[in-house]
Amino acid sequence: EDAPLVREQDEDLFIIDQTAQDFLEVKAAEYEGYNSRLQKESGLLFTPSLLTVPASNKVPENMKPRYLEDEGLYVGERPQVSLANQNILENRILQKEEGKKWFGDDGRIIALPNPIKESFTRPPVFSLEEDLDPVLETVYRKAVKSKNASRYAPGTGEPLGDFQLDVDVSGLIFTHHPLFSREHVLSAKLAQMYDQLLTRQQKNITVLLTDKLHALRNAVRNITEQHGGPALNPVTQHRIAEYKSEIRHTRKLRDAEQEKDRTLLRNTVKVWKEMKSLREFQRYTNTPYKLYLRREEVSRVSDERLYESEIQAEINERREEFQEEYQRKLSEYKREFEEWKAWKKKQKVRRKKKKKQQLPEEEEEEEGSELELGEEPSKPSPPEWLDEEALEEQVREKAASIRRKPGEPILIPELSTAGSVTASEQCPRGEISRREDVLKRSVFVKVLYNNKEVSRTDSRVLNSDFRVHFGQIFNLKIVNWPECVFETVGSSNTLLAEVFVPIPDTIVLTGSSPSEELEFSSDQRVMFDHEGVGSDVPFSFEADGSNKLVLLTSGKLSCCVSWAVADNSIPLVPPVAQQHGGVHSALKQLDAIACIGASGLGDMKKLAKWAAESRMDPNDPSNAALMQLLTIASSGEVQVPDFFRLEQLQEEFNFVNYKRVPALDREISDKVFQEYERRLRATDIVDSKEHLDAHRALVAKYLQKLRESVINRFVIAKHNFILSDLVVEEEVPSIGVLGINLFKLAEPKRPLKPRRKERKKVTAQNLCDGDIKLLINVVRAYDIPIRKPHTRSFTEGIAAGQSSQSPMQNNDWPLNQVLIRPFVEVTFQRAVRQTTTADGPNPNWNEELDLPFRAPNGDYSTTSLQSVKDDVFINIFDEVVYDVIEDEQERGGGVHTRVERHWLGSVRIPFTTIYLQSRIDGTFKINTPPVLLGYSKERSFSTEGGYGAVRCLSEGSYITLFITIEPQLVPGETVREKFDTQEDEKLLQAAERFEKEAAAKFPGRPCLMNVIDINGKTVFITRYIRPLNPPQELLDTFPNSPQEASELVAHYVSLIPSLPDTVSFAGICDLWSTCDQFLDLLAGDEEEHAVLLCNYFLAMGKKAWLIIGTAIPEGSTAYVLTLEQSRYVIWNPSSGQFYGQYDTFCPLQSVGCLVNADNVWFNVQQYAIPMRMSFDTTKSKFWKPFFSRSFSHPGLSSIQPEELVYRRTDKAAAAELQDRIEKILKDKIMEWRPRHPTRWNRYCTSTLRHFLPKLELSGGKDVGDEHRMELQSLLGDYRISGFPVHLPFSEIGPVVEAVYSTGVHNVEVSSVEFALAVHVHPYPNNVLSVWVYVSSLIRTR
Repeated sequence: EDAPLVREQDEDLFIIDQTAQDFLEVKAAEYEGYNSRLQKESGLLFTPSLLTVPASNKVPENMKPRYLEDEGLYVGERPQVSLANQNILENRILQKEEGKKWFGDDGRIIALPNPIKESFTRPPVFSLEEDLDPVLETVYRKAVKSKNASRYAPGTGEPLGDFQLDVDVSGLIFTHHPLFSREHVLSAKLAQMYDQLLTRQQKNITVLLTDKLHALRNAVRNITEQHGGPALNPVTQHRIAEYKSEIRHTRKLRDAEQEKDRTLLRNTVKVWKEMKSLREFQRYTNTPYKLYLRREEVSRVSDERLYESEIQAEINERREEFQEEYQRKLSEYKREFEEWKAWKKKQKVRRKKKKKQQLPEEEEEEEGSELELGEEPSKPSPPEWLDEEALEEQVREKAASIRRKPGEPILIPELSTAGSVTASEQCPRGEISRREDVLKRSVFVKVLYNNKEVSRTDSRVLNSDFRVHFGQIFNLKIVNWPECVFETVGSSNTLLAEVFVPIPDTIVLTGSSPSEELEFSSDQRVMFDHEGVGSDVPFSFEADGSNKLVLLTSGKLSCCVSWAVADNSIPLVPPVAQQHGGVHSALKQLDAIACIGASGLGDMKKLAKWAAESRMDPNDPSNAALMQLLTIASSGEVQVPDFFRLEQLQEEFNFVNYKRVPALDREISDKVFQEYERRLRATDIVDSKEHLDAHRALVAKYLQKLRESVINRFVIAKHNFILSDLVVEEEVPSIGVLGINLFKLAEPKRPLKPRRKERKKVTAQNLCDGDIKLLINVVRAYDIPIRKPHTRSFTEGIAAGQSSQSPMQNNDWPLNQVLIRPFVEVTFQRAVRQTTTADGPNPNWNEELDLPFRAPNGDYSTTSLQSVKDDVFINIFDEVVYDVIEDEQERGGGVHTRVERHWLGSVRIPFTTIYLQSRIDGTFKINTPPVLLGYSKERSFSTEGGYGAVRCLSEGSYITLFITIEPQLVPGETVREKFDTQEDEKLLQAAERFEKEAAAKFPGRPCLMNVIDINGKTVFITRYIRPLNPPQELLDTFPNSPQEASELVAHYVSLIPSLPDTVSFAGICDLWSTCDQFLDLLAGDEEEHAVLLCNYFLAMGKKAWLIIGTAIPEGSTAYVLTLEQSRYVIWNPSSGQFYGQYDTFCPLQSVGCLVNADNVWFNVQQYAIPMRMSFDTTKSKFWKPFFSRSFSHPGLSSIQPEELVYRRTDKAAAAELQDRIEKILKDKIMEWRPRHPTRWNRYCTSTLRHFLPKLELSGGKDVGDEHRMELQSLLGDYRISGFPVHLPFSEIGPVVEAVYSTGVHNVEVSSVEFALAVHVHPYPNNVLSVWVYVSSLIRTR
């Protein structure tokens, strides 16, 4: 260790013999010149030239550059690139072999996308290495630019550009706070449970499900009883199976809701008990809550009966379910058992083979085959049968756990805040510290707009109930597009939570939008050393510290965000607020105009005109969507292609798509005939969706074929025009016309008796939507039903019925104490106009209403106008004003009323009638329902009964109308052509002379001798008259009363739907069908109805004639005349009503001729109105017969069948149709009330459903009072307004329109309930009578 590191002999280490020059070498600097360096680099690098490349080098050989812009094609704007850089790039690209592909036809680099390229330019991304780590793999995401980021709203500097958002911060409620005491935790829980109880009581789901369950059970029982017996058709069995499945599902939901109600009530009581025990333990109170349980005693006997019936019903349903499941398991068991037996059998056979074969190789094969059979399956066990006792015990245990026991009182909890809080002086030190800490806390709210703070509320001290009221409104002027609004809740200087408030819709305006409660929570951890439970820390209610809870700070912020409204009532909403988020991009795909900033599609004609005037480039891709939309609008296509093409010259080559006609038969392929046969088969397919009835669907298909055959038959005759059809010219005035006009100038003016002038008729071909209006002048009405006062109880109802002449004494009589306040509402094509309100049962309006008319598909040709099926509904309503406040002490100085409208009746006039007659002027009978709840009408009958009774005015209500079309249109004329006929030529010539003489002497009276049958042949009119037997069951209904039997037969004929020939065979002719064809088609006009009714009356032994005349509103029509007890009775076959000859309000205005099977008589009397003429055809001075001594009757045979064969009534099909109509009408009423809930009163519905068959049997007579008493006894606390609507059934559309026109769905009272019942009464030959009873009920107390 002491040895030196360097010894003396190592001294040579410190001797250096070399110097710096020995290690360094100094040479001259090496330098390479610039030119030499360029020469070396030229061999390794390529430097493109800056010179311009000639165009011939950039296009294919022997081709010249093509400049697309000079040819008129669209060329977009190229990106800005310097010429030097462009030349460098071109010289660089041309050095490669495929360099020319980067140049376009114009010799320039392709820098714009190809507008007609369909595939994507970007190639798909594939992973080159399969085992690449996903972290290292490249993921391509589409760049998304925020549309509203840092963008200013347009026009914010202008006066109309001030957009304002109002933020209303109402208050704050903590559902948990770190400074909550244990009692506060329980009280918050108790208040939350009580709110849930109130919510569930308001929704009343349990009762609704129970009612639904009872209704389903009743439906199954009714179907089973109605169809009877085990032999149910498959449709009925399927319906019953669906009902039972729905019953099972509804029962489970009901039981779950009952269990929730029971559990919630039990937990509420449990929390209240814990709260009371906590107060007793700590000897002070922190919250003022008190829970009271109110008991409602119930009848133990009725409870036990309902409880037991419910259990038995559930046991029966569970038993049926088990039986179905047992049958399924039994079939499965049989199948598995057969498989097991088959396996055993195979195993036994294989063992026998194995004993016979001893060779080892065969044994090996058998072992292999043994393995093929697999393992032995387990022997299945048969399913167990139902244990009745166990099932009943299970049902009773469940009922005991989730339902109230029989006789147990109903407990209704009520939470009160009337309790007292213990003063701080009487509390322990820990509680005093907690209360002092609460008073030190303060809370405020920040409002952040687009993540920037814009406002802040005042700081408010936290109360002992942990509720904070701010009540501040912040008005935000919008400059940037709104993206989000945040509200932050801060306690002192600590952020508690952030609440996101969405941007409101454009319809949410200040003053009309309610406040919303937004929940928030915080995950902050807070602990205290006093009685505060803290946040996010465990605490317990138990003395030993068990059952610990951990609660987070939470609460509800009450606020409202809405758009402000300017002083001129204009919402201050930015335009982009109408398109939230990604809706804008989606609208571009659906609405091409959205691309140019419009909010939706407007008038396509104006848009096309603007596009033509603006001379837009059709090849510009930015205009592609708009040009595509215009093309589709003009061509009528529906589907829009999602690509853009340059097709500006396509129209010149559209002729190449025409199909060529083969010149030779062998060139016609079989596919042509296959396609034709397929179309023919498609026309035979019957669709019954619109008709709800298979027979009527077949009839509609047959009518379509008949319409096509008639059109094809008369297509040549229809094109035989005369000069007036093609040339419209004014008549040259003659001297006589000028003289008459001069005399008119000297006539005295009578302004109090104005006369309507004849207007100039115009053709409708040049008209468009909006040019035609329907003018309706409502003059006056007579004998409108008056109101009856509402009675509150059954006994009061009897008293009110006895003293109906003094309704003013009842307290519930409507305001103003008037009998009736009627007004008229006209509905046409869903356009509605109404008059002002008048007073009294005989109002006078004299007002003119105009309604727009739109032809189907914009076709205003004569054929299209004659085929319009729309009707004009003139409805009479009563405007009733009710007092909202019942207690006079609450009224104060104001008036609080509610206005309701009650339907009283209607008049329906088809549009074709108005079009063909040009104008309708007269007094019409109002179709009032036989029962009108809440209204009465004094009826006065004459002492003499039967047909001779003089009808008084009080038997019906009438309205005077004048209806016309502006401008006056020229109706289409029938075909002026002679048709094929089998009649004698002499007969036809005599008939033509007879008609000409009649028209010359009485031009206004119709004279009809020859008609056209359904085959297009001319037939003499008397051939249609022949006695035909009516349905026997109609005659058997009233065997001893000929008058009532006649009325029933007329009612049966009126139930066949009316379909004018002008609608079926528009612009062609008026076809007459025979009675058997009429009953098969179940549709026809007035002539078919009149012929059938006349033939029925002849078969019943009456003297009957067919009347050819004019009536209002039908115009030219056909009625039936009978001789009853030496008096003439006129029958309207379309309505089934009859009138005396001297009836003032008979709709028949003039009689032209009478027809029976023997002769035709023309009316040659001075007057044509029935009450001023004689119907005695034996007097030649009154009636001119066709067959006389000069031209005797040739003995014409009838074309009617010898007798009519009727199909039997199908009550099951009628019941099914009744259910379908009722379901459709209920869905429609709920659809017509989108903003209000629609509640159905099942008690009233059941009563109405039982009442409708009585109306059909009695014809609506003498059943109203009994029905009113029944409803009053059942629903005494309701004010009921309702009525039955009766109409024949053809399809569902007219039924829906009739209910819609009554306006029963327009009741906007929140507590209104509805009742709807439908009854379909079948008659022979599938004639259906439909009654729809609809009513509204409003609870009066």
